[in-house]
Amino acid sequence: MKKTLTTIALSIAGLVGFAQQDAQFSMNMFNKLSVNPAYAGTSQALCGTLLYRDQWDKFPGAPKTGLFSLDYGRILHGGLGLTVDQDQLGFDKTLKAKLAYSYHMSLNGLGTLGIGLDAGMIQKSITGNFVAPDGSTTLTGGSDQSIPWGGTSAVTYDVGLGLYFTNDRLYVGVSSLHLPAQTLSNSGGAANSAYSFEYQMARHYFIMAGYKFNLSPDFTLTPGVLAKSDASSTQVDINLFAKWRNMVFVGASYRLTDAIPIMAGIEWPLKSGKSTVKFGYSYDVTLSAIKSYNSGTHEVMLGFCQKFVKPVKRQSHQNVRFL
Repeated sequence: MKKTLTTIALSIAGLVGFAQQDAQFSMNMFNKLSVNPAYAGTSQALCGTLLYRDQWDKFPGAPKTGLFSLDYGRILHGGLGLTVDQDQLGFDKTLKAKLAYSYHMSLNGLGTLGIGLDAGMIQKSITGNFVAPDGSTTLTGGSDQSIPWGGTSAVTYDVGLGLYFTNDRLYVGVSSLHLPAQTLSNSGGAANSAYSFEYQMARHYFIMAGYKFNLSPDFTLTPGVLAKSDASSTQVDINLFAKWRNMVFVGASYRLTDAIPIMAGIEWPLKSGKSTVKFGYSYDVTLSAIKSYNSGTHEVMLGFCQKFVKPVKRQSHQNVRFL
């Protein structure tokens, strides 16, 4: 009975998650580049971030996601970025890699506007063997043509666009990913070329915004929002992020009808004063119907930033009295 309930719950989760094909992260304030190419380089630094998410811990076949992003902010009148992520849900695995460029415009002292484009690839693969209801893992002669026995995969190109505005306190961004809305298809599996699959990518739309309140010289508070949609299903994360002495941070989010993530971490300056390393951890309290079948969601983040400081331009003048 427990196995049956688990199967039903995972099936429902898969149906709900179909519209949200891109992996989600609770610490999305550290993951802006992957959803908006215009963010690249707007921090005017060289920054790298690693994220790992174990969703619905101890739930068989639950999503596990890893992401690496890197962006550099003083090149070609803007910034460059790189994002690589892998998301696995049961036998279903998605690998994405893309490069981003953002052109930066100064808006008369109001802030910086980034206009961004990213391009890359998406690979979709199905691995492992089908398990029949009676527990067997093979069928005589592999007679079911709808099952990709031994695994199969497909790859295609991907393109995204975005706008991102930021200043010392405010950030606002809009973007759209997977603009070609490609169909990933393959008529050849590793074990038998007769089997095939098709997977339709949906265009995704993102809106993000946040504002930093300086409550004291040591304490800041930043409410934020991230809305995600594929035009048929929409999800919203509402965040509240607090930072003490620009070093210790805590926060909480509410993801509509899904979870309450709670996060904490530290950002530590290195001796040079121009570089920082940061570590964060998030735990999601599940609110959806799947909450009785898992132990919550864990997420960890590791980051590094090297800030650029313009050298002070020294001026010298010759005294005409001394030649």
